[in-house]
Amino acid sequence: MSVRDLIPWSRNNGDQVPSLLREDNRDPFLSLHREVNRLFDDVFRGFGSGLPSLRGASGFGARWPSVEISDTDKDIKVTAEIPGLEEKDIEVLLNDGVLTLKGEKRSETEDKEKQFSERYYGRFERRIPLGAEVKEDQVDATFKNGVLTVSLPKTDKAQSQVKRISIKS
Repeated sequence: MSVRDLIPWSRNNGDQVPSLLREDNRDPFLSLHREVNRLFDDVFRGFGSGLPSLRGASGFGARWPSVEISDTDKDIKVTAEIPGLEEKDIEVLLNDGVLTLKGEKRSETEDKEKQFSERYYGRFERRIPLGAEVKEDQVDATFKNGVLTVSLPKTDKAQSQVKRISIKS
């Protein structure tokens, strides 16, 4: 038996779908079941948009929180979108040229009338290598409306190392 015998359709048959799959599509309940499973798979994948995932060891998707970094001659600014957390839930660390953002979210909901309770717990950690020396004593972090902004002024040495390169046409 060759490997090609194991493939449900081949190049010779064009895009023809195996009869087993075609028969499944005729059953509306099976089709509905497959579509609902696909929707749940999308939810648990976090839709690939940086939103918190609903499963996983950390409780958050790999891309959460969304971080934006701007690097100018004088400073580095890191902005992170962290909705649903409070200032006390976030930790900002700077060690050996790496900025670390950590956070933890805990939420509990209980409705005795409807007899349900819901608990949500998640943790995240993002490490951002800065690539330039910064004035550690002048680093400033603010948190407002779910947005964390960290300003890291560069040292004079790091500012002088910036070399402008002219572009020729």
